[in-house]
Formats: sequence, structure tokens, C-alpha cells
Amino acid sequence: MPFPAPELEAAAARGEADGVNPMSAQTAPDTGALRWKDVIDLARAGNEPPPRRVEKSDADWRKLLTAEQYHVARGKGTERPFSSEMCALFTPGRYHCVCCDTPLFDSTTKFDSGTGWPSFTQPLEKGVVAYHLDTSYGMQRVETVCNVCDAHLGHVFPDGPPPSGLRFCINAVSLRKAKVD
Repeated sequence: MPFPAPELEAAAARGEADGVNPMSAQTAPDTGALRWKDVIDLARAGNEPPPRRVEKSDADWRKLLTAEQYHVARGKGTERPFSSEMCALFTPGRYHCVCCDTPLFDSTTKFDSGTGWPSFTQPLEKGVVAYHLDTSYGMQRVETVCNVCDAHLGHVFPDGPPPSGLRFCINAVSLRKAKVD
């Protein structure tokens, strides 16, 4: 669900004033967890440096990915909601970028948002996900991309569960579930 620009601004301002994500039901000690204010700040001022960079030609990406993966990850598309079994997958493990295999999310932060896309409360670590203000389709949202290869992942919203209050709404075709050793 997209949020209008005034709502994004208001949520960021409230977080700035009290240091707590207003969408959270509790005040948690600062554990370094990403909050909505942090997401907005990164989207506006610049992202963390990536741990590495992977760059390929468009032809190479097309060879590597399926047509749907290419459309979503490289073309900023969106898969249909509830079209992937990954939404209901809660087994332990990590979720990697389908393009460059960078670990992005952990199953411990995955939750059922009821939106039809896999949802997480936090990325695995700083610097693996980048944030960009997205004003497409007459809305203002925050797009999430792999910070290593620029693959479109989805969007992040300030309506997730405590303690972060974040909902990373991620296209399943942009992810690969890594096998647990």
C-alpha cells in the first residue's frame, strides 16, 4: 500500500522528534536496528557503501535471469501478489539477491504481512540494501534495491511490526532462498 507524501513526511518527523518509529508499539533500546527515519534519511542523503559491486551488461543479465526475474529485478517490475510460495515459507535460512547472490534478509526477520509478497522487518546488515525515493505512478514510496548490483527488490513501508515498525515488501522473484548448511 503506497503512502502519500504528507504521510511519509509526518512519519519521518515523528520519528525525528522522539527517536522511536511511531509505528512501533514499544520503545526498544537502540540496537542499531533500522527505523523509518533512517530509511528516509538514507533515501534523501545517500546510502551506505556496498560491501562490493557486481556490474554486468544488459545482455549478461538477460542470459543469467528468467524473463520474469529480469522484468522485476532489472526492469523495476512487480510480480503479482500471492504468486509465489515464498510468502508462506518460514524455514530457517537466508534470502539472497537473485542477480548477484548477496545475502539480503534472514528468515528471523520474515513475517506474514498478508500483502502477497515476502515481508521482512530488517535487512541482514547495513549496506546490502539501498533506498531511493520512488515517485512513480503519482505516489511517493521508498524503493529498495540490492546495493551490490542495483537489482530492484521492492519497497519499504512504515507499517511493519515492532520493534522496527518497518515492512520490507519484497518481490519473491528478486530473491533466492539459500540452503541451510
